[in-house]
Amino acid sequence: MLTDTKVRTAKPRPKSYKLFDANRLFLLVAPGGGKLWRWNYTYDGKNKTMAFGAYPLVSLADARAKRDEAWATLSEGVDPSLAKKLKIEANLEASRQTFERVAREWFDNAKAQWAKIHAADIIRSLERDVFPTIGDLPIAQLTPPLVLGVLREIEARGSIETAKRIRQRISAVFIYGIAQGIVQSDPAEKLGKVLKPLRKGRQPAITDLVPLRTMIIAAEEDYARPITRLALRLLALTAVRPSELRGARWDEFEDLNGKLPLWRVPASRMKGDLERKEELNGDHLVPLTPQCLSVLRALWPLTSDGDLLFPSNRHTHRPMSENAIG
Repeated sequence: MLTDTKVRTAKPRPKSYKLFDANRLFLLVAPGGGKLWRWNYTYDGKNKTMAFGAYPLVSLADARAKRDEAWATLSEGVDPSLAKKLKIEANLEASRQTFERVAREWFDNAKAQWAKIHAADIIRSLERDVFPTIGDLPIAQLTPPLVLGVLREIEARGSIETAKRIRQRISAVFIYGIAQGIVQSDPAEKLGKVLKPLRKGRQPAITDLVPLRTMIIAAEEDYARPITRLALRLLALTAVRPSELRGARWDEFEDLNGKLPLWRVPASRMKGDLERKEELNGDHLVPLTPQCLSVLRALWPLTSDGDLLFPSNRHTHRPMSENAIG
C-alpha cells in the first residue's frame, strides 16, 4: 500500500510508471512530473480504468474514498464511470433549470385558463418582483430563506397583499416543478404564515340615501365628456363591474323598445377563469329600468355609429380607459 510519503516523493522517469495501492488503485507518474490517480476495474467482462483526479489536489485519502465509492456503485451492478457521467450531466441540467425558466414554462402551460388581463398581471408581477432576484438561480437550490427574502422586499414597500399573491404564484411554480421531477419540495409552501398580516378594515361605502344623492350629483356635475358621465350614470343604475361597463356593445342589448328590455353581458366578458367564460348559458342578465333606457337614448346619437357604447376618445375601436371611470 502507498503512503503519503511515497506519493509525495515519487520522482518522474523517462517513461510513465505506476505506484499501486490496495484494490487496484494506483498513482500514474508522468514524465513531466504530473501525478494522476487511476483505478482499474472490470465491468461486464471488460477491463476499464476510471480517473480520480491529480495529486496533490486529490490526496491519497481522497483517492481511496473515491475508489470505495466507485466500488460500492460497481457492487450494485452499475458501471461507475457511466454513473459519474450521468451525475455530471444531471448537475449541469439542474443548473440550467433556473427559476425563471421553470416559471415561464409553468405560465405557458397554465395561462389558457386565465383571462388575458389576469395572465398579463401574473407574468408581469414575476418579471418585476421575482426574476431580478432569484430568476437566474437553479430552482432546485432555492430555500425558504431565499424565497422569503424576495417577499420581504415586496412587503418593505408596503405591498402586503401583493407579497401574499406572489408567494402563491411562486408556490405554484414549485408545484409544477415537482410534477416535472425538477425539484423535490416547495420552499414557499409555508411562508404565508410568516408574512405580515393584512390590516382588515371596513371598505369605504355609502349606505345612506342623502350622501348617496350627494355623490351622484357630484359625479353628474364633474367636468367630463358626456360619454363618461353617461357611463357613470349607467354604472350606478346597473351595478355591473366597471370592466363590463367599459366593454359594453350595442349588440348586447335586447328588446329596448319592448316590454322586457335586457342587457345580456356575454359570459366571455365576465370575470373568472376560462371555464367560467366558456360556461353554457352563463351570460349575465341585467334587466333595464326606464332610467337605464333614458341613458341609452341619450348615448345613441353619440356612439351608435360604432360597436361600443363607451369608446375611447382617441381610438373609437377600443373601450374607454379604466381611469376614465375611476
